[in-house]
Amino acid sequence: MTRNFLFLLGSSRGDGNTELLARRAAEQLPPGTTRRWLSLAEHPLPDFEDLRHDSDHVRPSEGPAALLLDATLAATDLIIASPLYWYSVSAHTKRYLDHWSGWLRTPGADFRRTMAGRTLWGVTALAHAEEEVAEPLVGTLNHTAAYMGMRFGGVLLGNGSRPGDILADSAAMARAKAFFAQEPPLARFPYED
Repeated sequence: MTRNFLFLLGSSRGDGNTELLARRAAEQLPPGTTRRWLSLAEHPLPDFEDLRHDSDHVRPSEGPAALLLDATLAATDLIIASPLYWYSVSAHTKRYLDHWSGWLRTPGADFRRTMAGRTLWGVTALAHAEEEVAEPLVGTLNHTAAYMGMRFGGVLLGNGSRPGDILADSAAMARAKAFFAQEPPLARFPYED
């Protein structure tokens, strides 16, 4: 299967540190690799309404939900590029992941089976020198991948608060060059180790 990278930008600010870091990593992908960039702020989803036990699910046919569902299903590699907001993913990103619950029940999407075996990656910028504070974000993405039977490529971390700060993080810039070169393992929950 030809690899198709979908970069989902979860920041409320365009061209922020997380996006810059993700773009640096994407520069290292082989020529001809399909790359698609979608801003979750520019394609806002409504708040997720849990209808698991109340209603039939209908596949969205237009708007941000249809766009994001179709783009997600088409991706072999899904990159969540979310800044660290209050020690986890951004509200835009969380809302997108919440919609996965509905897509699991959407007729014809076969969402879980389609996503199984594909790869989830993360990219984040944080304003802490201590990267351990990003563990809730890393856990969210790892556990999402584990639940879906996906591979998890880990999270590319960088330090930056003001716009452009990330470019001064030479260690993050160096990690970005090799980030997508690894062969990610199947994601596992901590209790499976």
